[in-house]
Amino acid sequence: MTPLRPREGGGCVKVADRDATPCVLVREGPSPGVVVEAAQRRSSAPTVAVEVGHGADDLGGSVDDDVVVRALGALVPGGVSAGELVRGGRALRWVEAGSGGPPIVLVAAGGTPALTWAPVLPALAEKGRVVAYDRAGIGMSDPATPLTLESAVEDLATLLSRLGGGPCVLVGNSWGGQLAQLVAWQAPELVAGLVLVDPAHEEFEPWLGRVLDGAFVQVFALRMVLGLAEGALRKQAEDDAGRATDDPRARELLVDAGLACCASRAHIRTVRAETRLITANGPEIRRRRAGGRLPDVPLTVLSATQGLPKGMRARWTALQAATAEAARRGRHEEVPDAGHYVHRFRPDVVTRAIQDVGDLARRDLSA
Repeated sequence: MTPLRPREGGGCVKVADRDATPCVLVREGPSPGVVVEAAQRRSSAPTVAVEVGHGADDLGGSVDDDVVVRALGALVPGGVSAGELVRGGRALRWVEAGSGGPPIVLVAAGGTPALTWAPVLPALAEKGRVVAYDRAGIGMSDPATPLTLESAVEDLATLLSRLGGGPCVLVGNSWGGQLAQLVAWQAPELVAGLVLVDPAHEEFEPWLGRVLDGAFVQVFALRMVLGLAEGALRKQAEDDAGRATDDPRARELLVDAGLACCASRAHIRTVRAETRLITANGPEIRRRRAGGRLPDVPLTVLSATQGLPKGMRARWTALQAATAEAARRGRHEEVPDAGHYVHRFRPDVVTRAIQDVGDLARRDLSA
């Protein structure tokens, strides 16, 4: 299998799905990209499709990946590289840094771009290759219409199969953790280890929470259209950048990249679509969990301890603990002083958990 990764000298590999028109990509270098035909797994399981928009003009473009590369590159000695995978005529994009396997693939929470992993990316890149990708319609990646559970699973599975370097360590936060499990159930051969960071669970769907989440997303989208949300977005971007680095220039770049991601019309529409998708596909995810089995790989589940009423938090944590207990090599840890985005509050704990699973996975693969 041809490895899919950025070329030396600035070139970048672009992979075309069999349904797409083959093409090449060159990024700041003279070497042409390599076209590789990507086989796509198919599933006949029924899922709920969510329309994201009515066309490319209506959706707006994805974020220029250069702004994200510059921001994350300011944190990592030697910088980061951009990668791109083409499926069905749309581009799935990521950034990566470091070298050595197994590759670590970071899967963000619902509606959240790859930038969210800035607090842990530099330390992970010191020890091995790490990839942070944007799901369809989020951040740098082109939107999928319609957005379906299957398209999200297939995007991630195809990315894992084309990165090169063998099975990957999957790290997912919230919806990203649930998506990582869906891929592990469907394609266990692609997964060398799992770290689930306060993962979502289909049995934890408080009615009030769903209503409030949906209302927040709708109001936020309206405020974006009216130009009233920039102040709140900037404050959040500044807070996130402050957690990631003390360097003023790097903070400025992270804020610019965060605002660019959130201001994209495709991103705004996809945030709404992902919220509906996750809720609508609860029964299907439940069915897959009942019929699936995680691969026999090291698994760590990290639970937040803040941000919810005590009873709700206890119920969610119990479901997460059960996920770890169901795996032969599972481990569960409650992280003190951490909200839902555990890697923002306690990057030390998340980094250690990922590196520990990576070490075990490396040992397994070399045995």
